[in-house]
Amino acid sequence: MPSVNMLEAKSSLSRLVEALEQGQEREFVIARHGRPAARLVPLEALAAGTRLGVAKGLFEVPDDIDAHNDEVANLFLAGRQR
Repeated sequence: MPSVNMLEAKSSLSRLVEALEQGQEREFVIARHGRPAARLVPLEALAAGTRLGVAKGLFEVPDDIDAHNDEVANLFLAGRQR
């Protein structure tokens, strides 16, 4: 996976996107100060990796799931000064 610095990515974004669209590259890593900061990938790759709803249908949420929210909130807030 090719890496490009931030300035190069800004000045050649159209070329990078075109390379992704044409399948010449699968992704680009954009680096800031020599360190990877972001990945540029085609939308299809992003959609394929999406895992929303991965547990759908595997368990049932009880009707009283929120019954203890106040108690839990008090436990978290107990250490704070008011």
